[in-house]
Amino acid sequence: MAGALNRALADALAEDERVVVFGEDVATLGGVFRVTDGLADRFGERRVFDTPLAESAIVGTAIGMAMAGLRPVVEMQFDAFAYPAFEQVTSHLAKLRNRTRGRVGAPVVIRVPYGGGIGGVEHHSDSSEAYYTHTPGLRVVAPGTPGDAYDLLRAAIDCPDPVVFLEPKRRYWSKETTTLGADPLPVDRAAVRRPGADVTLIAYGGMLATALEAAEAATEEGWDVEVVDLRSLSPFDDETVTASVRRTGRAVVVHEAQGFGGYGAEVAARVTEQCFHHLAAPVLRVTGLDVPYPPPRLEQHHLPSVDRVLDAIARLQWDDEVVPARTEH
Repeated sequence: MAGALNRALADALAEDERVVVFGEDVATLGGVFRVTDGLADRFGERRVFDTPLAESAIVGTAIGMAMAGLRPVVEMQFDAFAYPAFEQVTSHLAKLRNRTRGRVGAPVVIRVPYGGGIGGVEHHSDSSEAYYTHTPGLRVVAPGTPGDAYDLLRAAIDCPDPVVFLEPKRRYWSKETTTLGADPLPVDRAAVRRPGADVTLIAYGGMLATALEAAEAATEEGWDVEVVDLRSLSPFDDETVTASVRRTGRAVVVHEAQGFGGYGAEVAARVTEQCFHHLAAPVLRVTGLDVPYPPPRLEQHHLPSVDRVLDAIARLQWDDEVVPARTEH
């Protein structure tokens, strides 16, 4: 996936001279995860450059450059490192188009390596999507495969609105055989990655591979599981998700972030509101635990696993017997 992201940045820089890439250690080092490796040598220090360790200044600079007609792509080195820039993101970047009644846009892409699974400590393993999806004016996307990482990043850079681009760190080294840029899905559409008839697993980013693995394991229990990859967290593709859940009648949302107040709560609410009369069981969530991110030796217990997903599927009321409502006297 890291190679696909690097290729997407290189292709965007080559095709559009308005594109600039900057952030902490993105030029000389090529980024902590080498996503920007070689770009400074190829495109020069005026278009790919390092910044001070000052995230708020990075985003503020990007807003000004976008207002002047450029298309900045900035990198937050790790998920929680982006919090010092939160005020710039939510109070200015997200509101600029609405504040100017559509006259001034802010086509800025903020790349955020997010999530756990790499043995990182706190500040290096946060899943911060709910903060951004709760902010009107931002688009939020999270690729789950290398090919989709390329397509989504190219679409994000071309987008006239600000995009928070969440890169699942645990998938940076994932590989697949694909043709980059061939017949990409629209940026705001979800994808059915695995068809099924009994249950819909709704996942994104780093949890897509876990959901697909769980779906395969579920066949041993006789469950035919469909997997929907959200891709775009905001806006949300209600059409694809509800069509799947209405077919299967059961749904489980899977994400790394803590469950309380998490993104999955919004997904479960939307699915319940729109699919209530098609549901055979309540929509369940499999999430990270409601604790600060644990040390590396404990993160396996914090992150959703195949076994936890299978346990949730098993709780989806598979017994056809109707239990009569209790009557109080």
